[in-house]
Amino acid sequence: MTTDNTPTSNTVEFRFLAEPTDVNFGGKVHGGMVMKWIDQASYACAAQWSKHYCVTVSANAIRFIRPILVGQLISIEARIVHTGKSSMHIYVVVRAGDPKTGKQAVTNRCFITFMAVDDTGYPTPVPAYTAISDEDKQLEKVAIQAKDFAKKLDNDFEEKLGWK
Repeated sequence: MTTDNTPTSNTVEFRFLAEPTDVNFGGKVHGGMVMKWIDQASYACAAQWSKHYCVTVSANAIRFIRPILVGQLISIEARIVHTGKSSMHIYVVVRAGDPKTGKQAVTNRCFITFMAVDDTGYPTPVPAYTAISDEDKQLEKVAIQAKDFAKKLDNDFEEKLGWK
């Protein structure tokens, strides 16, 4: 147990069953529901890491790889893979499968960025993340590329389209 603001873990995992209320008209789990689950798991990961309330900044490259069915066991893993001054870049993988067999397949993946804020709603610093494993180093590189692309996209919207 830590008594200071040192992060205890860079990973959160949610596990639950897909319910009938989660489906769309086609009988598969609704994409919006999956995005909600991703946001919730990512928030828990960001808040656990930063020890602050966090807000969603962006969701990048959400991939819908295969459908999720009612009754499948859902596992959502969210893990910090890069930090900025007040931002946390989180890699999320959603898996689903038969709870009786334990076999799961990746259904979705993405990067999502959160910002830690103080009690007045202003950005507040977060502990730095250091990638250790080769996989985490690669994920951090991709997260940095996604961050750079998002900045370029924002710049393009502003300069070329006049959107702010």
